Amino acid sequence: MTVFGRGCFAPGGWRARVPLSGGGAKMFGQAFGAFLLAFPALFSIINPPGGAIIFNEVTSALTHAQRTSLARRVAVYSTFVMLGALLLGSYVLSFFGISLDALRIAGGIVVAARAYEMLSSPDNTTARKQREAQPVEDAAPQNLGGFAFFPLTLPFTTGPGTIAVAISLGTARPNGLAGLGAFYAGATIAVLAMSLTIWASYSAADRLAAFLGETGRVAVARLAAFLLLGIGVQIALNGIVPVLHTAMHGALGS
Repeated sequence: MTVFGRGCFAPGGWRARVPLSGGGAKMFGQAFGAFLLAFPALFSIINPPGGAIIFNEVTSALTHAQRTSLARRVAVYSTFVMLGALLLGSYVLSFFGISLDALRIAGGIVVAARAYEMLSSPDNTTARKQREAQPVEDAAPQNLGGFAFFPLTLPFTTGPGTIAVAISLGTARPNGLAGLGAFYAGATIAVLAMSLTIWASYSAADRLAAFLGETGRVAVARLAAFLLLGIGVQIALNGIVPVLHTAMHGALGS
C-alpha cells in the first residue's frame, strides 16, 4: 500500500505527488497510533478544562495578561515533566531489572485504578487539586511567577498520576529502531499538543469556567475518567497477553 505525500514546488511549477514507500506509510501509521494512544490518556488524567476552573479561582486576582503569562509557564514546565517521564521513565525502571511486560501490567493497573477513583469520586479529585493549589491563592499577585512550577505544574497539573501514565505509555514502545523512532515521534507530538491544550485552557480559564459551570466540569471529569480506565486496561493487557503466551508455550513444550 502506498500513500501520497505533498507536491513539491519546482521552477517549472508543481511536480506530481510523490508516493511514499510502504515503510514510510508504516512509520506514519505507528506514529499516528502512538499519538492516538498518548493524547487521550494524557488529556484524561490532566483534564485541562477541569483544572482551568480551579486555576481561575486561585488566580482571580490577576489580570488576563498575567494569567496568560502564568499559563504559558505552566505549559512549558508541563512539557518537560511529561517528556521526561515518557522518554526516560521506562528505561530507568528497566535498569533496575523490571521487565517490559511487568512495567506494562503494573502501569496499566495503576492507571486503571486512578481512573476508577476519578470516575467514582470526581469531587475528591477536585478537592485534592484545590488543596494542592492553595499556596497560589494565598500569594500576592507579584509573587505568583515563583509558583509556576510548584505547585501549579507539579503536582497540580502534571502530578504523580500524570507521571505514572506517561511512564506506562512509554512501555508501549515497539521493538526495532525505526518503530521506536516513529512511536516516540507520535508520542512527543501528543505531549506538545497536550501542552498547547493546557496553555489554551488556563489562558481562557475565566471564560471556560463560565461556560462549563459545575455540572459541565463533573461531566468532563467523568468522561475523561472513563476513557482513561479503558486505556489503563489496554496497557495492562499489552503486558498480560505476552506473559500468558509465554507461560502456555512453556507448558505445552514441557
